[in-house]
Amino acid sequence: MGVDDEVHSHMPPNSSSSSSSLSKLAFRKTGTVWTAVAHIIAAVIGAGVLALAWGTAQLGWIGGPITMLCFAVVMFISACLLSDCYRTNDHIAGRPNPSYNEAVRVYLGKKWTWLCGLLLYVNFYGTGIAYVITSATSMREIQRVNCYHERGEKAHCQTGTSMFMLIFGIVEIVTSQIPDFHNMAWLSVVAALMSFCYSFIGLGLGISKVIDNKSIKGSIVGIPTKSASQKIWLVFQALGNIAFAYPYSVIVLEIQDTLKSPPPENQTMKKASMTSIAITTFFYLCLSCFGYAAFGNNTPGNILTGFDEPFWLVDFANACIVLHLVGGYQVYSQPVFAFVEKWATQKYPENRFVNKFYAIKLPVLPALQLNLFRLCFRTLYVISTTAIAMAFPYFNQVLGVLGALIFWPTTVYFPVEMYIVQKKIGAWSRKWLLLEGFSMICLIVSVLAFIGSIEGIIRAKLA
Repeated sequence: MGVDDEVHSHMPPNSSSSSSSLSKLAFRKTGTVWTAVAHIIAAVIGAGVLALAWGTAQLGWIGGPITMLCFAVVMFISACLLSDCYRTNDHIAGRPNPSYNEAVRVYLGKKWTWLCGLLLYVNFYGTGIAYVITSATSMREIQRVNCYHERGEKAHCQTGTSMFMLIFGIVEIVTSQIPDFHNMAWLSVVAALMSFCYSFIGLGLGISKVIDNKSIKGSIVGIPTKSASQKIWLVFQALGNIAFAYPYSVIVLEIQDTLKSPPPENQTMKKASMTSIAITTFFYLCLSCFGYAAFGNNTPGNILTGFDEPFWLVDFANACIVLHLVGGYQVYSQPVFAFVEKWATQKYPENRFVNKFYAIKLPVLPALQLNLFRLCFRTLYVISTTAIAMAFPYFNQVLGVLGALIFWPTTVYFPVEMYIVQKKIGAWSRKWLLLEGFSMICLIVSVLAFIGSIEGIIRAKLA
């Protein structure tokens, strides 16, 4: 069994929802522009929004908004290219490709499907690490805000995140025993609701602080640094943070597979993409700009760590983050679990450790089907992500690496190459040059963001 056999059937979108729920809707084909818009917005708004104000602070009042608009344009182009690849050869009667990986297999072949699947699994694992860091930061923030509220501003309330990472890891070890996506739809719903809650609270707190300050902080060039080289590294890192907040390419085709026709699904999907990207970009600009205007040169890496009052609202927002990431971690981990466990079952069909299930009856709760291989593998997986997060607890740097790794391959390269094959565009033609030039520019952005984020991790570790 290969990566291509498994990824498309367990592909999560962003941390907010599960693609398996989308695949259940596929047979009904009742989706409209507005249902697609709802799916996209729910998928895109997630933990990445917390770093947007910091990214704007590095780029400044001109560079920050322009960069976000550029990423929005790239996302729209990518969505349009992918939507045209939904049906092979003909947009009305062609064979549908209901998932991203299926489309890669059809247009580019099995070798590229393996690479695509590998990149996605690496991203799933890395996102799990990022979620451990983010949730621990939020738990620490709850403790800090309550401490200052009870003891006063001069109290010593700073603590590390290691203990909170361990707590989150223990919770994930338990929730990881949920068999598969079919048993966790409720968890995805809760995660989606929580992401909207803390995002809008962050926006509201930013607006409130700007009003209280009676001034707009920040500058054209962003936060000043001691040297030009340090500024360049931070700008590159900011690109990775913004990239992490935007892409939803891996779920475009799965959402499109829910749409009814006529009109052709690609037309509906393009309208939905334009609407949803416009809405999310406006929200992103508001959140990032009000965050930067509120804090200026002191803009925190995670916008919700900058507020102390009203303490109950700050606590609630951070609690929403933790609840969201408990579910989000599973959305990104379950595809890895399913792939490894299916591989092990096929590789060792007679092995009792791999295939034997034991029924454990708990009071009140239904019987639990325990499998020793699943218990051990999933526990070790959670331990590994928690250990790496404890070794590299750097929020913005880790988000930058993940954004850089996944942005160019899934958002630009594969959609461009599939579109070229689908439309039979000849090499060195004008359209081919435009598409490949677009891809190369985005590759350069990804490379710079990756280098800047790695430099940030090294600098933070040595410091």
